[in-house]
Amino acid sequence: MRVAKPIQLSADDDRGLRILSKRKRVEARVQLRARIVLLADDGMSDKDIAERLDTDRRVAARWRARFLIAGVDGLLQDATRPGRPRTARAAVKVQEIVRVTLEETPEGATHWSTRTLADHLGTNATAVARCIWRAHGVKPHRVESFKLSNDPRFIDKLEDIVGLYLNPPEHALVLCCDEKTQIQALDRTQPGLPLKRGRGTTMTHDYKRNGVTTLFAALNVLTGKVMSMTDQLHRHQEWLRFLKTIDRKTPKMKELHLIVDNYATHKHPQVLAWLAKHPRFHMHFTPTSSSWLNMVERFFRDITDKRIRRGVFKSVPELKAAIAEYVAVHNAKPKPFIWTAKASDILAKVTRARAVLNKNTSNFTVSR
Repeated sequence: MRVAKPIQLSADDDRGLRILSKRKRVEARVQLRARIVLLADDGMSDKDIAERLDTDRRVAARWRARFLIAGVDGLLQDATRPGRPRTARAAVKVQEIVRVTLEETPEGATHWSTRTLADHLGTNATAVARCIWRAHGVKPHRVESFKLSNDPRFIDKLEDIVGLYLNPPEHALVLCCDEKTQIQALDRTQPGLPLKRGRGTTMTHDYKRNGVTTLFAALNVLTGKVMSMTDQLHRHQEWLRFLKTIDRKTPKMKELHLIVDNYATHKHPQVLAWLAKHPRFHMHFTPTSSSWLNMVERFFRDITDKRIRRGVFKSVPELKAAIAEYVAVHNAKPKPFIWTAKASDILAKVTRARAVLNKNTSNFTVSR
């Protein structure tokens, strides 16, 4: 006659199982498993446990064995089940669902949902979502923005900037510079509710505008530190003032390589005249529609996500103070962004994207 293996609980396991067996928000099946193990610890057999808890002896034996293998964590989830092997007919159905998702659109809509596609093909919406779209990485509900640069000097500019990232010149500083414009000082119409268990922080959908400011930033590629300035406007006068700030705050013996976009103020005659008098400044312009090449955009994303978007500001000076505080905290423990992509790899991706875009454009023209 087989005898069930005994269980001896530690103090921590005993306390955890008693909590699971009594807590109201715990699933009933998890409570049952916890009670099985607690009774097994008392020395009861699987048959007696099954009678006590009004369940099957095999259930008691299963969860006794699972606890001995995986501990308390093993009681919290079911073991994976392989299910019935997929048939050839099912494989054909999967291919058809993927093909329709990628190549067709529903009538009167721009993209498929799991339900509309399931109704169209006479299948199950859950199967479409979990077993097919997820397995094949198909996400028709998501849209990602892109734009290929039409800059005639795209390759030269790309290689120039990526070269600065991967092989920066000696005795020089590489600074990624740009403006983050129209940062709004928004005040909510009502106080939000604080974060609590089971609910995120809340904010009112409406707000009061209290003015705007512009953040000028120069990210040191080597150290990750940021030089910043805020101003209400972002004309060439403000940009020139920021260049003078960079000139004052950097060692005079260092050459400065500034990576900037093609904003008109960066090429204003007065700015160019000032740069001509300060030959240690070397300007490197990103290709058009290629702001992703400027690493300061990553800093702008972080400050937007961590300080500005969810902030409440009753005035522009309060907004400026918050920006200055964030920059100071960032510079106290700077962490540089590491550029890893080679220019050749980027060009290969752009070439593939352009080929697909040209193909789709030609098909669109023919269909019209």
